[in-house]
Amino acid sequence: MQIVGLTGGIGSGKSTVARLFGDLGVHWVDADDVAREVVEPGTPALARIAEHFGEGILTAEGALDRGQLRTIVFQEPEERAWLESLLHPIIREELIRQLHPDNYQLPYVLLVSPLLLETDQHELVDRIVVIDVPTDVQIERTMARDTNSREQVERIIAAQMPREQRLGRADAIIDNNRPLDEVARQVRELHERLLVDFG
Repeated sequence: MQIVGLTGGIGSGKSTVARLFGDLGVHWVDADDVAREVVEPGTPALARIAEHFGEGILTAEGALDRGQLRTIVFQEPEERAWLESLLHPIIREELIRQLHPDNYQLPYVLLVSPLLLETDQHELVDRIVVIDVPTDVQIERTMARDTNSREQVERIIAAQMPREQRLGRADAIIDNNRPLDEVARQVRELHERLLVDFG
């Protein structure tokens, strides 16, 4: 089973592109979803986080206050390093489990990850597909989606790999600054190419 990594900066449209692959029957796992699953109430990871940051990092329902945690880790690099050292190995193990579905016919699966190239997750993949949009589009889309301030979005972008560097690591690029039907065409063509390459 080949694993294709799908990545791009925040607001580049990874979920949209992943769903287009899903429509073609491709199994995909979103590292963001897995990152949420491993810190759900009752998990050992959430207990460690609450112990480290204090109970105030939890909502009234006992779930992780992701907004508050994001603010802390983007302002304090050493806290971000602590969190990553806790979560990255747990996330990696769960990703590997979910990337091997039973009774699956296609020769490849997709690992969708915003931090594919910034973490050791790129070691899991055989090909890298980068979804690309201009930085100003990333900012506008993310502000509209997450009600984050421009400053916070710019900080998140600054913490990710620079656009040119990410594009330099790509085996294939999907331009997501186009109408949806044009993006879907790019996905179909890449899918056909991957079936041939891995078939």
